[in-house]
Amino acid sequence: MRDSSRFPGADTAGLGRGPLTRRLPVLLQAPPEPTEAPPFDAGAGLTPGRFLLRVIFSVKRVTVPGMLFAVVWQVGESAVPVVMGVAIDRALATGNAGQLVLWLGVLIALYVALTMAAKLANRLTSYAVQLVQHRLRSTLSTAVLHPVGGAARAPDGSVVSVMTSDVARLANAVILVILPVSRIAAIGFIAVSLLATHWLLGMVVLLGAPAAVWLMGVLSERLSRDTRVYQELLASTVGRATDLVAGYRVVKGIRAETEATRRYRQASQETLVGARRNAGLLGRFLAGSGAVSGTFVAAVMGLAGWFAVDGRLSIGELIAAVGLTQALLPQIQSIASASIPNLAGARAASVRVIDVLRGNGGESPGPDDRAGAEVARLPVVEVSAQGTTIRVDPGELVGVRADDRTAARIARALLDPRAGGEVEARLDGLPARELTAEEYRSRVTVAPHRATLFSGTIRDNLGAGAPELVDGALRAAACGDFAADLDLPVGEDGNRLSGGQRQRIALARALASDAPVLVLHDPTTAVDPVTEHTIAVRLRGSRTGRSTLLIASSPVLLGRCDRVVDLLADAPVHGRTVG
Repeated sequence: MRDSSRFPGADTAGLGRGPLTRRLPVLLQAPPEPTEAPPFDAGAGLTPGRFLLRVIFSVKRVTVPGMLFAVVWQVGESAVPVVMGVAIDRALATGNAGQLVLWLGVLIALYVALTMAAKLANRLTSYAVQLVQHRLRSTLSTAVLHPVGGAARAPDGSVVSVMTSDVARLANAVILVILPVSRIAAIGFIAVSLLATHWLLGMVVLLGAPAAVWLMGVLSERLSRDTRVYQELLASTVGRATDLVAGYRVVKGIRAETEATRRYRQASQETLVGARRNAGLLGRFLAGSGAVSGTFVAAVMGLAGWFAVDGRLSIGELIAAVGLTQALLPQIQSIASASIPNLAGARAASVRVIDVLRGNGGESPGPDDRAGAEVARLPVVEVSAQGTTIRVDPGELVGVRADDRTAARIARALLDPRAGGEVEARLDGLPARELTAEEYRSRVTVAPHRATLFSGTIRDNLGAGAPELVDGALRAAACGDFAADLDLPVGEDGNRLSGGQRQRIALARALASDAPVLVLHDPTTAVDPVTEHTIAVRLRGSRTGRSTLLIASSPVLLGRCDRVVDLLADAPVHGRTVG
């Protein structure tokens, strides 16, 4: 790629424009930051059909102008044979040069108008689809990662399919507001034009076109039902593949490669059978709809030819009628081959998206359940486990020593207080499960033992905290030996870093959140003793004025706590004050 700074007048915007167009304004450019995406509501009383309509009409500010431009485009294309027929009758048949120049000018203006309208309609259509995809994925991400009621749990692999293929199919439904409407408007224009040419031609189109579209809709019913079944099979296979890759080490560890392969092959084979069946139904639908539309257009064209032979139509009128009939065919075929399958796929995708939204949701506690209780910004945290109450007062650093199973249960109860189990958490005496997800997560942040990093850079994984918080967190987590460049890529799930480096980045991310209450579960098991001692010394200073619950087995870390609750000892609680 050449350096644009060395070439005067180069297209510095990087849009690939030539010297004649690079100075023109570029309309509908994407904003530098993602637009706000309010989540779609999928309440209990909402049916998939109503949800589909809600999605379709969610970007009216884009689709309505796009529809108007598309109407100009499609009606303009349909008007070309009408203008040509008028030009033949008024200019060529009479030899009037002035009329010829006039109608040639009208034809040129018509082409310019429909070409510009087509460009704008296509641009707005793509923009509307992208907006809806962004909003749907934001809604699904929020539902999966931050479900109502706080019942967070790891999503299965089928969510990947919903986030990709189902979201794409559902978002494409907004096209139904633009192109099919414009094609129906074009069919209406063709019918009116034929009606002006000869009343019988117009009546045939006015009555026959809706009947043809209705018949094609009937033919698509079985395709619509099978599309949903096929999408479910595809999602199941994608989910199985995702889960298999995520659990590859476990599969290898228990030597279950053969069984895992057999199950995936079986699921893949079932999906292949479903794909072939769905493709066959689509082919039969296209053949049937093509026969319907072709028969209808042939009948209209034959009727126009008969009227011309009988002398009821002039040469110009015959050319206009033939051109209008030829313009009628792609309009009906497009509705049959694109719009109806689009609607079928969107209806099936709507069902699957709603299933995910409701499957990860829950009921929020009502206002009466709270009895007017309030939780302080820095609350007293109490965790009941094995008959012992672990208490963390505001600003304390409390350690917990427990066996692996108990430690995991405590961390899981604090991560998802509504999941139930033997461990119960309370904030200021109020059961954590009675708090809304927003209330609880605004006060308590849990850093699980397993360090999970996102693909991207170190900076991406540290979040969007203030620079001073990020710098302090990196220092407290002893990341200075490898994180001098925050734009260093970490790879997929941090595979470019060592286990200890991944764990330290995850710890720095937790510290940078500046949570009022931070729960750390074995944050240094993969680091060397010297680095662990450095982290232990710096941890207290990084959490000054906030509360920290440290679940660990490391004597170095526990030795720096204000108090240690030892669930392995006979005496459940003993204190240690650190100066």
